[in-house]
Amino acid sequence: MKKIDAHVHIKQNGPEFLDQAKADNFFVIPIIVDHNNVPWYKNFLQSQRQHHPEQFSYVTTFHIDGWDEPGWQEKTLEHIKSEFENGAIGVKVWKNIGMEFRDKDSNFVMIDDPKFDPIFDFIEYQNKTLSGHIGEPRDCWLPLEEMLASSNKRYYSSHPKYHMYKHPEYPSYEDQINSYARMLEKHPNLRYVGCHLASIEWSMKKLAKMLDRFPNMAVDLAARLDDIQIQDTDEVRDFFGKYQNRVLYGTDLEIEEHDNPKDFAKRMHEKWQTDWTYFSTDSAITIKGIDKPVIGLNLPQKILKKIYWENARKWYRCF
Repeated sequence: MKKIDAHVHIKQNGPEFLDQAKADNFFVIPIIVDHNNVPWYKNFLQSQRQHHPEQFSYVTTFHIDGWDEPGWQEKTLEHIKSEFENGAIGVKVWKNIGMEFRDKDSNFVMIDDPKFDPIFDFIEYQNKTLSGHIGEPRDCWLPLEEMLASSNKRYYSSHPKYHMYKHPEYPSYEDQINSYARMLEKHPNLRYVGCHLASIEWSMKKLAKMLDRFPNMAVDLAARLDDIQIQDTDEVRDFFGKYQNRVLYGTDLEIEEHDNPKDFAKRMHEKWQTDWTYFSTDSAITIKGIDKPVIGLNLPQKILKKIYWENARKWYRCF
């Protein structure tokens, strides 16, 4: 079966990443985030494009720096237009919006700010997709010992800047979710992929309500599988059955400049294999950080094809 990993990050020039993807019959969608120097990041994508261009599409971003300067909207629109002409299939907005960036008056800039409206209108007009990492897992607002997923405990232990439990003066979890809901209400025809299960990874029921509310919204699974693997298996399986057209497989795997590319390719291959076993069989799988074995979902072939292939093509208009 052809497969798409709809959420990866590539910061290396060598061919090993896409060589492994081709060997595993994977197509990949690298995503740029407003966390690095965008031209610097794009250099890696341009080099990767030379290796196996048929395996590769990318999602771009824009800088929020300069928000208060005259002409920020016009410069941003010109940048996005250029990126679409270069082949970008969508635009990513990141968690610095709502959790980090403040305007000249020290107010947090949220994703529903009217200043974004012309940008989102342009993305919709171009028939492209907005990809959003807004907010964080609900665990982010809990003390480490109360977090449900071990991956969250590891991440926020080493990234206290983003551990919102330590920053009660920042916008709340509900503020983050409500902000992108208000944004989608203003742009009902905008195609939107909520990264990381749209930051509603902790409850399939809550996530289902959000998808019911916004028919033009889908979600990817990047870096949130262990959040759902600790939930009731039948409830998770039912979710994938009901929303089989609106879930995209993604990992959030990231290869950095200093990484050993062969070691990374091996780790990527193993991750793809383990995830496939979870989705396609009812085997008991040992997952790092989860005390007892996780039982696979044993999803039908029809649903697997959608999650791994058809949905990314539909929601990103690629491959």
